[in-house]
Amino acid sequence: MSLDPLLGLIGQTPLLKITRLDTGPCELFVKLESQNPGGSIKDRIALTMIEAAEREGKLAPGGTIIEATAGNTGLGLALVAARKGYKLKLVVPDKMSLEKIANLKALGAEVLITRSDVNKGHPLYYQDYARRLADETPGAFYIDQFNNPANPIAHELGTGPEIWQQMAHEVDVVVVGVGSSGTLTGLSRFFKRAAPNVEFVLADPVGSILADYVETGSYGEAGSWRVEGIGEDFVPPLADFSAVRSAQRISDEESITTARALLEHEGVLAGSSSGTLVAAALRYCRAQTSPKRVVTFICDSGNKYLSKQFNEGWRIDQGLEQLPQQGNLSDLITRRHDRGATITARPDESLGDVYARMRRHDVSQLPVLENEQEVVGLIDEWDVLLAVHDEPENFRLPVRQAMSTDLVTLAPDDSTERLLRVFNDGQVAIVVERGQFIGLITQADLINHWRQKR
Repeated sequence: MSLDPLLGLIGQTPLLKITRLDTGPCELFVKLESQNPGGSIKDRIALTMIEAAEREGKLAPGGTIIEATAGNTGLGLALVAARKGYKLKLVVPDKMSLEKIANLKALGAEVLITRSDVNKGHPLYYQDYARRLADETPGAFYIDQFNNPANPIAHELGTGPEIWQQMAHEVDVVVVGVGSSGTLTGLSRFFKRAAPNVEFVLADPVGSILADYVETGSYGEAGSWRVEGIGEDFVPPLADFSAVRSAQRISDEESITTARALLEHEGVLAGSSSGTLVAAALRYCRAQTSPKRVVTFICDSGNKYLSKQFNEGWRIDQGLEQLPQQGNLSDLITRRHDRGATITARPDESLGDVYARMRRHDVSQLPVLENEQEVVGLIDEWDVLLAVHDEPENFRLPVRQAMSTDLVTLAPDDSTERLLRVFNDGQVAIVVERGQFIGLITQADLINHWRQKR
């Protein structure tokens, strides 16, 4: 255990029995790795890898650590680096949640974002990018979680013994996901000694190649998935699949639905990879004909995904959720006013307040409503710019003095061709039904609609 009082809190996370979801004849337990001080299971490997580098003389005081990460390893490294006084540079794929990026920067890490649509061997693939950056940075140490032997040691000597003790030596099945493979390999090593009959089940996102590899020993081209932190397009060098008896392929939709069900029914706010693991564990449990004691993980907290899996607009944009369909233009509205999802302005509000709202919600235009329903104008960034240029005191002006009132409204039963003409004229599609504002249709909404039909 680390002598640092905060780092000494890593590990010894609680184990919770699932009681309000259908687990068939089995008992399902989740280890709450979200309770680590950095908020995830990756705190464990961040500490062991950095301390191993210190012991081996690979990391000098005040040195620079470089790593490729989908997020949580970076957060763990940022926490440990901050406590120990190291600089940290992280290369992350662009599908990482905004909350994780903000958290990394708040901890003092330098974050370099790269493409998530390229495979290993491409210069912008996050691991290749990080290795090249380490080679170009004098005195830097590349942590390289995918090849670092101190990664699985964290679970062999920490996580595994904790589960064994907390389960009173009665464990039948462990359900794991694989990113760098440290959890699987470390736990496999421990249980081969402590209880060789313990069965491992792989939870793998649809699109990852690992389930194919487990079942057939080979794999083809990887697909894509939105879940962060698990699933791979290659077999990690550290991976030991010898104890894995089966694999469950879990879609993004099932992962997110399960994470939301965990919160609704069990009160556990879990991230997307945790949704994958619990979904796989529930599938396994429900398929059994005899009782078994099954363990899986809440890898991190869902508070890192509030802008994604817990955000209705994001789920709709990604085609992971669909509002009731009416067969008309209203189906294109992602953020419906009658569901409280539209960001709006009032004509008597100040330009300063409304512009701050635009930035807070990352939108460039707002409908201006009177009496919560009647659209009286539209205010966008250009309107604000015209009103305040060289006269910052004009931020105090009311919206009605700057908003555009030259509006085109559409009815839900108008044609897509008319919608396209509105866009072509440089105007915004405002949908009104029987005098009631329903919402805006943006060009992105229409593109997403067509993409989902692909």
